[in-house]
Amino acid sequence: MTSPTDLPTDVATLQALLIASEERNVRKEDRIIRLEKLLADFKRALYGAKSEKGHPDQYHLALEDIETAMAVVHAEDEAIDPAKKAATSKSRDSRGVLPKHLPRIEEVIAPEVTCGCGAARHIIGKDVSERLDIVPAQFCVIVTRRPKYACRSCEAGIILAPAKLRLIEGGMPTEATVASVIVSKYADHLLLYRQSQIYARQGFDIDRATLAFRVGKAARVLRPVHDALLAHLKTSSKLFMDETPAPVPDPGRGKTKKGYFWALARDDRAWNGPEPPGVAFTYAPGRSGKYASEILQGFEGILQVDGYAGYNRVLDLPDNAPIQLAYCWAHTRRKLFDLTLHNVAPIAEEGLKQIAALYRIEAQA
Repeated sequence: MTSPTDLPTDVATLQALLIASEERNVRKEDRIIRLEKLLADFKRALYGAKSEKGHPDQYHLALEDIETAMAVVHAEDEAIDPAKKAATSKSRDSRGVLPKHLPRIEEVIAPEVTCGCGAARHIIGKDVSERLDIVPAQFCVIVTRRPKYACRSCEAGIILAPAKLRLIEGGMPTEATVASVIVSKYADHLLLYRQSQIYARQGFDIDRATLAFRVGKAARVLRPVHDALLAHLKTSSKLFMDETPAPVPDPGRGKTKKGYFWALARDDRAWNGPEPPGVAFTYAPGRSGKYASEILQGFEGILQVDGYAGYNRVLDLPDNAPIQLAYCWAHTRRKLFDLTLHNVAPIAEEGLKQIAALYRIEAQA
């Protein structure tokens, strides 16, 4: 804190300091009000009535806003009081260890090697620090030249090396470019029109419809891979199956409708099974058990599912050997727990004890 002896003596300067101090206090009060409002919105989204709750993904957005606003407050405080910067900045942004597989680019910042006395300084140690850097995605053009050859001694004709196969004949994108679009769309949920905007910033006028065409061409080429994976999974003796809703555009209504992705999965790592884990997703417009039956054509074995009654339909597949359903213990236990909690059926408590005993055996195994 500034001591009274350090304050200026003229009235105009003192008035300016007082006004600046009042403005800082007003800004700080405004920041506190903003943070309190963000916190209240987050609490309402998380703990409020069902009609007030948002989608779980919105919780992350609320947290990001709160944390960003807090960072602004800290940055402003550090600008006013530099002593706080050393105490807070390092602890907030120096967490973890940078992965060893990342390439290292060495940068040496050396001081003046000649001492003030005229002698040369010698290295006695070094201070090493690492920071994470990102090289933005860089577009490049691959130029392919195929020279033409001819023989001067005969008239055998001109020869030319065959061109490499392309995903899109006569198209500009390489397979890596199309793969980047697919990963961005389906893994990172970056819509095609936003990707089109990213291309535009680099000087490429590629509209959304063109990107959609490329995704469609790739889907056709990848379809045999999906079919082969699905067929390979069906050779297993035990599989998991589950369905999850997904919003699907409904152009006629200008809204979205509910579709479903059906996951058929194998994971035998828990008991050191010979087959690697795998999962194949199949889209269907509904949740009816008939879609599960269609996907499971050709499978013979144990199918692990939750308590959804629609899976009972797979027991009556006409052209298949019987499928044995194995229901999820967690779902079963949940029902027994509810009965025990409300003292509806005392036998449910015995069921919980039996399941607990099985869990202990599983943990030992």
